[in-house]
Amino acid sequence: MSTSQPPAEGSSAVAAEPTSLSPSRAGDFMQCPLLYRFRVIDRLPEKPSEAATRGTLVHAVLERLFDDPAAERTVPRAKAMIPGQWDRLLEARPELGGLFGEGDDGGERLARWMGEAERLVERWFSLEDPTRLEPAEREMFVETELPSGLRLRGVIDRVDIAPTGEVRIVDYKTGKAPRPEYSEGALFQMKFYALVIWRLKKVLPRRLQLVYLGSGDVLTYDPQPADLERTERKLLALWEAIREATRTGDWRPRPTKLCGWCDHQAVCPEFGGTPPVYPLIVSPAASSEDEQGRMGPV
Repeated sequence: MSTSQPPAEGSSAVAAEPTSLSPSRAGDFMQCPLLYRFRVIDRLPEKPSEAATRGTLVHAVLERLFDDPAAERTVPRAKAMIPGQWDRLLEARPELGGLFGEGDDGGERLARWMGEAERLVERWFSLEDPTRLEPAEREMFVETELPSGLRLRGVIDRVDIAPTGEVRIVDYKTGKAPRPEYSEGALFQMKFYALVIWRLKKVLPRRLQLVYLGSGDVLTYDPQPADLERTERKLLALWEAIREATRTGDWRPRPTKLCGWCDHQAVCPEFGGTPPVYPLIVSPAASSEDEQGRMGPV
């Protein structure tokens, strides 16, 4: 098991320019540049959600289960680990205790929520057999710098290495699998990780595997060098757009149906709000005359 841990994103209260890109932050910018700014530049707080916290709990159980000998990796054992892992989460993040309220209603909500976590863990056993798996890495923090200077980083749920050396990257999702027409978006994160492993280890992963515990589906993809080269070009273009927005302070909202779940509606112009004062120095784009002066007469 890997013991390396990523530096906490947004751990400082002081605003700073972004220096690296992760799959989640890349996804934020593609979804809505203003959301990226709120999370990365302004570092605005967000309320914990039951769904996201349940995902964290299930991930912790599936990671820790491999600490046990193969023969003991059973459904009852995994379900029995859930209360202890929940206690560990509460110890690290006491604010999660307020998710379910107090009194009998809070206790009932917590019990239902724990039951949902149990069902997700149990479903995993119908998709993979942990008694036949010995992961090379779990919760593996990876980071590499591309020749362009862009630093990529992320945490991979599981890395399997076959006796013949082939690498499989596995990611657990507690939601449902997307429809086929949206599978490319779902694979973006996996291609990101595959690119990092390829550049860092000089090994092309043989398979990318998404395990959807919410629907009981497994999505696999076998990347080719051309796929990852396209992913790298996409990330470079994305990073240039982020750098430009950081420099000019021009972070525009991109309204979608996901806005209904956003924690930042109160400071979003799409909902009548006003964003906080931009905390970085703005460098306005050069005027056309300045551009012509640098370029010389046309």
